Amino acid sequence: MTEPDLNLLIALDALLAEVSVAGAARRLGLSASAMSRTLTRLRTVTEDPLLVRAGRHMVLTPYAEDLRERTQNALFAARSVLRPSATELNLGTLERTFIIRANEGFVEAFGASLIAAAAKAAPLVRLRFSPKPEKTSKHLREGLVDLEIGVLGSMGPEIRLQALFRDRFVGVVRAGHPLTREPEVTASQYAALGHVVASRRERTYGPVDEALAELGLRRNIAAVVPSFPAALAVAQESDLVALVPASFLINQPVTTIDGGVATLWAFELPVTTSPITISQLWHPRAEADPVHRWLRQLVLNVCRKLVPE
Repeated sequence: MTEPDLNLLIALDALLAEVSVAGAARRLGLSASAMSRTLTRLRTVTEDPLLVRAGRHMVLTPYAEDLRERTQNALFAARSVLRPSATELNLGTLERTFIIRANEGFVEAFGASLIAAAAKAAPLVRLRFSPKPEKTSKHLREGLVDLEIGVLGSMGPEIRLQALFRDRFVGVVRAGHPLTREPEVTASQYAALGHVVASRRERTYGPVDEALAELGLRRNIAAVVPSFPAALAVAQESDLVALVPASFLINQPVTTIDGGVATLWAFELPVTTSPITISQLWHPRAEADPVHRWLRQLVLNVCRKLVPE
């Protein structure tokens, strides 16, 4: 019996993840024609078309759909076999790129510390931060990222998670804003000002608005931006109030209501909102990988050092 070409497993994983010959070619650094020839070989080996045309797009056959997760798991297992075991793990010689999917605010607040901690323990390790425009388990399920950082959403029951720290929302205005002269910010003062809110989906109503509504108050939303860093940038150059997680201010030139020299000024909200739990999430296939366990512990240590409980 002829042994199968295990290199085809890598190509199959790329094709099933991208559902596109061109996309799989880009992922593997091949030409489209080379990828097309590989698809022909895979069709012969599996005796299934795998990808078929539906209008202007390609779709997976039922057999290919069934293969997708099995292929991902098989490829991950194969790669794990070719990596050092837990007893042989040597961080000094470890060469690996970890992909962490996180929003801009997390990278700005924790990125430098994570990179420094990783470089100190494992100088040949590289951290690559991937943007997070939406919440989805796709990237973890398909092995496109090693970790995802954020608030737990509908990620699926199989996704593993660990709480990193608890966060809360605070108000932020520019230094010298009229609000900075107040000994305490009241709910009425807060609601009367113009606000800039961050929302990827352009939502303007949230827990703060619900708490204000209970007091018969309503915020004036003057602007909606796609991210918390953008909200801070707008607040710094205007009289608008930004609403951001407190952790986003770790590396910002900001002071509190007690005074000081800074370009931003933060204050506790005059209404109560529920705390936010920020977690790291990963796929169960990486659960026992000793190097992945090291990465998770590194992230946990850095986050809890910067945001102690």
